[in-house]
Parts: sequence; C-alpha cells; structure tokens
Amino acid sequence: MTKKISGAEYPLAKIFSSDFDYSIPSYQRPYAWTEVQAGELFSDLYDFFLKEKDDTYFLGSIVLIKDEGHPNAEVIDGQQRLTTLTILLAAITSRFDGDLRADFESYIREPGRASQGLKPKPRLALRERDRQFFSDYVQGLRLEELVALDPAQLDNESQRNIRRNAELFMQRIDMHFADDIPRLVEFGSFLVQRCFLVAVSTPSQQSAFRVFSVLNSRGLDLLPTDIIKSDIIGSIAPAKQDEYTEAWEELEVETGRDGFAEVFGHIRMIYAKEKARRALLEEFREKVIAKASSAEDLVTKVVQPYTDAYLIAKQCQYASTSNAAEVNALLHWLNRIDNSDWLPSAMKFLADKASDAAYVLWFLRKLERLAAVMHVCAYDVNSRIERYASVLRALEAPHSMASPVVEVDLSPDEKDAMRRALDGNVYLMTARRRNYLMLRLDSFLSDGAASYDPMLLTIEHVLPQTVAEGSQWAAWWPSADERLNWVHRLANLVPLNQRRNSAAQNYDFEAKKKAYFVGRSGVSSYVLTTQVLNTREWTPAIVQKRQADLLGLLTEKWELA
Repeated sequence: MTKKISGAEYPLAKIFSSDFDYSIPSYQRPYAWTEVQAGELFSDLYDFFLKEKDDTYFLGSIVLIKDEGHPNAEVIDGQQRLTTLTILLAAITSRFDGDLRADFESYIREPGRASQGLKPKPRLALRERDRQFFSDYVQGLRLEELVALDPAQLDNESQRNIRRNAELFMQRIDMHFADDIPRLVEFGSFLVQRCFLVAVSTPSQQSAFRVFSVLNSRGLDLLPTDIIKSDIIGSIAPAKQDEYTEAWEELEVETGRDGFAEVFGHIRMIYAKEKARRALLEEFREKVIAKASSAEDLVTKVVQPYTDAYLIAKQCQYASTSNAAEVNALLHWLNRIDNSDWLPSAMKFLADKASDAAYVLWFLRKLERLAAVMHVCAYDVNSRIERYASVLRALEAPHSMASPVVEVDLSPDEKDAMRRALDGNVYLMTARRRNYLMLRLDSFLSDGAASYDPMLLTIEHVLPQTVAEGSQWAAWWPSADERLNWVHRLANLVPLNQRRNSAAQNYDFEAKKKAYFVGRSGVSSYVLTTQVLNTREWTPAIVQKRQADLLGLLTEKWELA
C-alpha cells in the first residue's frame, strides 16, 4: 500500500472531534506561547468576529503523523496552536452550564461512546511532563483553581505559560462578554464553525518532517515586492525605465531581499495605519500605489526616502554634526525590542525630519520610551499597532521642534502601568522582556558608557528562591512572606554573562558573590552586578532601599513621574 501525504482544511469542530486523537511527542519543545502570542490570537479572533459576519478565519496549518482512517495523530508542527486553542475553548466552556457546557466540553474532551468503542479522554495529550497538569486544570475545566496557583511554585515555564494564558483568556472573555451568555455562545460558534486549520497528515515520521521542513523553508520564491516592482516600473515611460530599475535594485541590494520586503510592509503601515488584513500586494496597491501621483514619484518620494530611513533606523547609522551618538544609541535600544512595530513611525519621522538633529533626538527619546513601555507591559500586536497608528496620524500634520508631535508622549495611564510593571515581579516576565529591562537599567546606571552584546545573558536572584533553614539567608530573611514578596523584584536581580550554576544559586552571600557573580576576569560586566558585589549584607532594608533607588532612576530617565 502506498504511503501518501494528505492535506485538507477543517473547521475547529472537525479538528477537535473524534476523528483526531492528538499527542505531543516527548522530543517536542515545551509549550512556549506567552500572553503576548495568546493575546494577539484572541484580539485577531475577536476583531474578525465583530467585523466579518460570514467569512472564514484561517488559523494556519498543523503537520501530523497519522494513518488514514485512524484517529491517532502525533503532532510534528502545530502544538502551540492546538494547546492555545484548547485553553481558549476551556475558558469559554467554563462560563457555561448544563447542556451548553457539555456541548462545548466535547471539543476539549472526547465524551466517549461505547457503541463506537470510544473511551472518555482529553482530545490533546501534551508532553509527558505537562500532560497531567494540563488534563487536570485545563481539560478538567478547573481554570479558577489554575489561575489561583502561584506561578513561582509551578514546575516549569510551560506550566506558567498555560496558567497565564488561561488567566488572560478569562479576563478577555469577562471584558468583552461579561454576563452576555448568548453573545459568548455566538463567539464560541464562530470559533468552531468558521475558524479553519489545514491538517497535513502522513503515516511516516520521515515524510512528516519533510513536510514540516518545506512549510518552514525560506526559499527565493517570488516576493510581493517583485510584483510591485513590475507594476511601478512598468508604468514608467520606456525611456526612463532603465534609470528607475537601477535605482530600485540598488535599494534592494542595500537592504537585502528580505529587508526590502520588510520596508514595503512598513510603508503599507505608514499609509494604512492599521493592521494588515489582506495580502501585502493587495493592500499596497490599494493604500499606496493608488494614491501616488505618478510611478516616478512612487520611487523617488516614497520607496527611496523610506528605504533610506529604514536603513538608518535598522543599522543605527544616523549622521549629523550633533546628537548622532545619542540618536544611534536610542536606535540600538529600539532594535532590541522584540518587534518592529516602532519602525514605521521612525521611518516616517526620519524621512521628513532627519536634517533637524535636535528634533530627531527629542522624538527618538520619546519613541524609545513608548516602545519600552509596550514591551515591558506586554502589549499585544493589535494594541501596539493602534498606539503607533495615533503617532503616524500625528506625523502627517505639520510639526517641528517648536510644535512637536505630542502623540508620541506617554499618557498618565501608560506611565502608571509602567511604574506598576517595574515595581512588580520582574523575574516572572518573559525572558526577552526582563532581559531588555535589566540591560536598559544597567545602561542608565553606566550613563551610556557600557556596550551590551553578550553572547550569553542570564538574570539571577541574589536572595535565592529556596532558602535553607539555618543559613545566613534565613537569618537575614526570617519571614517567608517577605522573601516571597521580594525574591522576583528588580532590586534582587542581577545580569550575568554565564550559564546558571544550580549549586551556586543557594550559596551564602559572600560565597555566591565570589563564586558566581564575577566573570572570569574577577569583575562583572554590569554596573547592577558590581553594586551587589560592593554590598556587605543583603537584608530586607538594603533590598528595599535598592528597589527605591532603581525605580527612581528608571522614573527619572524615562520621565515616568
């Protein structure tokens, strides 16, 4: 019998049915979606639910090892989507009672049918390490109990992500639906009937991995920019086409093929000021090309200046007789943010005002602060795009250093949210967020004198997470509640350029400083860590003062007061 690859598009009602019995193999990475990805998914689904009454929503693809006609399905690609969708369905189901609850619960757990030989069981089995946890709390619909668990006490990052995403979905459901059960049923029905996944199945592991590799490869296929180029250059008089083709291709060489495609996505955002809802080619034609006075103007007044601005921003290469070093330092920090949503605003500003060095410095200080707030406070992509859209709209009106773009400034609510995040459990942030924050704080302490390109960065606790009885730590910190209150906060964290040393983490203070907090040269690369090395004790009073000092510095540098 020939082993064949099959693929079909299914609604979630079919994806989460007795036709599929999913398991995540042990070699797969843990569940890694954070509240950022989960929040983006919910925002996209809810936005589509509100605006599109009949259309279908495509959720992507999954790759399975599965024999045709048999439900057992080993997930090679797609576990993040399947797990997150299960959490969302559980959050919706937990709001229902009676028959309604039983109806929606059937998408989470196979209810069983003796006549068909189906036993009751969860539809998705996670990796062995997290399987029981997920089954008990999410698939068992014990979400209130799950959210009440202390994240610091959970076994691993995967379980913390599951807990936080369940909490986020419950909060979003409360915010958008409150007690309107019929409306929530509509949303749930939209989810299972009008949201589709493509399931690609093959009976062999080798074939499944080949499919996965092809789906995720980055070949030199025709890009939207190639078609846009054909549209624009083809509209120019034949006598001038060579000149404009040469200019276009020079820009593409400077940015690289993928970089040039990114430029066009950002130009689309500058014009549209909203999240892309259709293919780049379609939206670029509608939002950009259709508004240009001529094809020549598109090249010289749109593509060229925005590409130049993109290169300045991405490569931190602003040139001026004044402020250049400070501007490029700010661009360096903006490029450390884990998204590029800030780039359209920077490109628009630099394309228009690059010659005014004082104004460029003013704007980028504000933009870096705004980007940092949205990064540290974990804004989802829709919230970020909406916020930057307000800046882009303001940049279209006349503005100057004398009358600057105030929309890039923080609102009182944004300042409050940032202060709360900085004074919270920083260690429990995602690694990218806490690493960014710790390095930015250290740069403020060094007054810009330090450079940060570590091959390896870990954020470590000074007061350890586990305190042994009879230790120096127990004498300094006798209250378990006080330890819990401070252990994950800013003042108790230091950046290190070395791997975690599980033995050293629980050393007494002096031993920990000597064995763990210094580099191979006997000193630390970081001011934050050096400060701790120069401290003789690590008591609650010292940590409390350090917290106040660090928060005061961040408040001053980011103007959060």
